[in-house]
Amino acid sequence: MKRFFTLLLAAITLLTNVKAQLPAKKMVGWPKVEKQMKPWTRWWWMGNAVDNQNLDDVLKAYAAAGLGGVEITPIYGAVGFEKKYLQFLSPAWIDALHYTVKQANLLGMGVDMNTGTGWPFGGPQIKPEYAASKLIIQDYKLNAGEQLPGPIKVKEEKQDFARLQALTAYGPNGETENLLPFLQKDNTVSWSPKSGMWNIDAAFSGKTRQLVKRAAPGGEGFTLDHLDRKSVDVYLKRFTEAFHHQPQGIRSFFNDSYEVYGATWTPDFFSEFKKNRGYALEKHLKELAGKDSTDENIARLKSDYRETMDELLLHNFTKNWTNWAHGLKSMTKNQSHGSPGNLLDLYGAVDIPETETFGSSHFDIPGLRRDAADIRNVDPDPVMSKFAASAAHTNGKTLVSSETFTWLTEHFKTSYSQCKPEAEQLFLSGVNHIFYHGTTNSPKDIPWPGWLFYASVEMNPNNSLWPHANGLNQYIARCQSILQSGKPDNELLIYWPVYDVWNKAKGLDMPLKVHDVDEWLHPTAFYQLAKDLSKTGYAYDFASDRVLIRTKATGHLLQTSENASPYKVLIIPESKLMNLETLNHIIQLANKGATVIFQQLPTDVPGLNDLENRRAKLKLALASLNFQADGNGLSSFKTGKGEMILAQDVKRALLQCHINRETLTDTGLKFIRRKNNSDTYYYLVNHTAKDIDTDLRVNTVGEVVIMDPQSGSIGSGTMKGNQVRVQIKSGQSLFLNISARHTQNLAWNYLDKGGKPILITQPWTLHFTTGGPVLPEDQTLNKLISWTDLKDPELAVFSGTGLYTSHFNLSSKTAKEYVLSLGQVNESAKVWINGKEVGILWSIPFEARIGQYLKAGNNTIKIEVVNLMANRIRDMDIRKIPWRNYHEINFVNIDYKPFDASNWSVMPSGLIGPVMITPYP
Repeated sequence: MKRFFTLLLAAITLLTNVKAQLPAKKMVGWPKVEKQMKPWTRWWWMGNAVDNQNLDDVLKAYAAAGLGGVEITPIYGAVGFEKKYLQFLSPAWIDALHYTVKQANLLGMGVDMNTGTGWPFGGPQIKPEYAASKLIIQDYKLNAGEQLPGPIKVKEEKQDFARLQALTAYGPNGETENLLPFLQKDNTVSWSPKSGMWNIDAAFSGKTRQLVKRAAPGGEGFTLDHLDRKSVDVYLKRFTEAFHHQPQGIRSFFNDSYEVYGATWTPDFFSEFKKNRGYALEKHLKELAGKDSTDENIARLKSDYRETMDELLLHNFTKNWTNWAHGLKSMTKNQSHGSPGNLLDLYGAVDIPETETFGSSHFDIPGLRRDAADIRNVDPDPVMSKFAASAAHTNGKTLVSSETFTWLTEHFKTSYSQCKPEAEQLFLSGVNHIFYHGTTNSPKDIPWPGWLFYASVEMNPNNSLWPHANGLNQYIARCQSILQSGKPDNELLIYWPVYDVWNKAKGLDMPLKVHDVDEWLHPTAFYQLAKDLSKTGYAYDFASDRVLIRTKATGHLLQTSENASPYKVLIIPESKLMNLETLNHIIQLANKGATVIFQQLPTDVPGLNDLENRRAKLKLALASLNFQADGNGLSSFKTGKGEMILAQDVKRALLQCHINRETLTDTGLKFIRRKNNSDTYYYLVNHTAKDIDTDLRVNTVGEVVIMDPQSGSIGSGTMKGNQVRVQIKSGQSLFLNISARHTQNLAWNYLDKGGKPILITQPWTLHFTTGGPVLPEDQTLNKLISWTDLKDPELAVFSGTGLYTSHFNLSSKTAKEYVLSLGQVNESAKVWINGKEVGILWSIPFEARIGQYLKAGNNTIKIEVVNLMANRIRDMDIRKIPWRNYHEINFVNIDYKPFDASNWSVMPSGLIGPVMITPYP
């Protein structure tokens, strides 16, 4: 007996030890949603006409709707309310800011703040000497023995602050001579050419005279010279003093897209150029002002000029501003696009890189409205958004934000269904912090539709869609709760050949704008490669020269910064120009173990200085790369611990390197991956026209939990090896959480072949609860149609909420699940069955699983539907009811012309159906 108990104890001990070595079971759920994970909104303070009661009211409304924070941007005000205006940064304004921060924090919200009003940065503290500058070049001609007839003065009007900085003479045989030593006190020039005809170029540091756009009271003034450190310091000093050198509780200071038009200069440009480029730009005024768009030397000169602008903007403004914000215990959030510099470095120099969407995209989702009048010149481009995301990822930053839905549609016509795929496209590009564009602060006593900003999709409590805003906001919050956790999981690092972009003879500065991607991005081999790799199923980030030069090879992985996720392969797209320092560092990375794929070797160096010497060194470095062809279109060169591959077909090279793509993209699904410790998250989105029900092969193994960010449902999915069964309808998205740990979640309920649908044929009662201009009478409907097609004329002009009620009989409740489909909804629906809330169905396909709410016998269904603001606005314009009267731009349409809705067609509204319930046995 003693021996039996000894053996039993040993067995128990063994089992206990084995159990201890097994991965612990876990329950997968949505992360706790913090304020940062919710969508935030840009919050326009019109005329700064705010007071404590107003601020308290609107902040409570925003918090109740699921917003996590506000970004204060003061702008021009409404006519007739001037007495309520607060001067920007005045003591009264600072008091309003403090009250906002206090109340927002009590409501669990955060506050960001524009470091200015309107855009770009500028204001009354920017006197002409600190204002945005431009290069003015005037040319003269002199024959031998002649002198200039009068003083050298700038000819352009209103350039009182222009200063002559260079005066260069060009001879007929290529001679140059600096004429500044011959300049007299009265600005005449005591010099004559000895022979031939000479050209003389005078370079002035002038002023753009650009004023702050959409400035608020107290924010009016000249735009800042972003390239000059002293000017930036002067600008920021006003804020420091208004803040009494103390933190204000601002999470992050914000800077809008760089729209400093014609700012081609700064007074110290010549000296900075000489210091950084190694030669005198003054000797090349003729080429700098030249119109020849084909000359290679002019292109090289202008590349050097643009690189110098990049350095000045990076160090004197972006890093300087960020350091200032850190001194106030705040972060910076910057839209670098539109800047004349390397976007990756400018995004990367701030705490939160921010991209933006402008206009609408095409999606194949059936039933998704996209009116021809809403289409802009360039669709939002996910590759463009990747610049901000890549800057965050390669610098180890957690957040990537976006100004979202700017001019998504014409005013008052934006549905939540249209918002969803645009937001998803941002998530897929790496954005994880949505900012709506946006919400206009509007006091309660302002008649409907309240105060509005001209470029907004009106995400505010006056919008007839607002009662269902929580549906969209909860979806975004669930997505962001995962997309902000862990780290990105991208295997490829792709070099952006910025010198090929800069190397253009045309123009002077080169602002890289969202609206101009057809010029500087789309025609490039870099762009085509990025699009192709994404479509094929690879995940990547972009790297600048600065990022590559600091990158280290650790084993066979590439580490771009201490907190960044490592990359498996570095890809150099087809490009002509490469900095010698960059090439040498790439070779060192390969020596230390990295894998580098060149689509094509560079053929030249950028810039003009010491050109032949640098070319010789590049040629020598390239000659050291002894590539050996394999007969299959690839050539390889093993060096040190790593390898370099030369391949026009990058995908074939990746296959040879055993870098596997995610074949799930063959179905048309889009994805992004993140890792959080031992868990891998896949965010899957179906923007195709088809419903997808298949076994997806993924590059991760373990147990899978399926998470629906729209309904919040979670369940353990079916996974065999690396194959996951996924059902995802057109317009839907899912997260897959794949982990080595065992899970305790209930099984995901897959819906196989459905039974015969139950069509709701009983009459509907329609009762209007809120909205205007007046509440229509109740309706009884034998058939669902747009309420604008009913006989009551008040329905054609009504914007608001209607409640539909009906009944249906369920003979028995035997199926494992029942799916409610609402058919066509204009524009969002909230559903109750038998008195229990099902949820908000705010986007295509307007479906929900409802088995838990049903009972055998008679069931009651209530569906609350909200429509757009459009019909009511149309009626107001037809009747010429005044509702817009603002200073400055007032109110314009999507084409920036005076807004007029009187010629619009009535938009369908309400529940149109058919409404049916499908059983799944």
